[in-house]
Amino acid sequence: MYMKNASDMLLLVRYMMKLYEKHLENVQMKYQLSHIEIAIIGFLYNNPEKDTAADIVERRMLPKGNVSAGVEMLVQKELLIRRQDQADRRKIHLSLLEKTFPIVQEIEKINQDFREQIFKKFSEEELKKYEAMNELILQNLKEVLERK
Repeated sequence: MYMKNASDMLLLVRYMMKLYEKHLENVQMKYQLSHIEIAIIGFLYNNPEKDTAADIVERRMLPKGNVSAGVEMLVQKELLIRRQDQADRRKIHLSLLEKTFPIVQEIEKINQDFREQIFKKFSEEELKKYEAMNELILQNLKEVLERK
């Protein structure tokens, strides 16, 4: 399938997002978590060096208010703690608590299943090419967005 226009590319992205969200529904219901809460847990687990709400907003391109509300809910549910930075008291670091590990394991399994489903007909060579092209697309997008 050749991407003739922007709507084809956007449709592909939307299908992928829809499928991924569908995969996460059971975890959301099982642990009574919102989409944003799962996104925060997943981000913090996969990016231990990026542990502030600002990092999540920047890297995941999520609305600041949604991330703040999600962090607050995770703190109340005792899944996350906040720690003030020793050098810069304005900076607050976020850490997952041990209670999140079963959730993280399920999210990681879902991520693995999701990748397997969408890449099941790819050869090893095609997968490497896809990853390289994706990296180029991401660089192009970042450059364009930084100029605006």
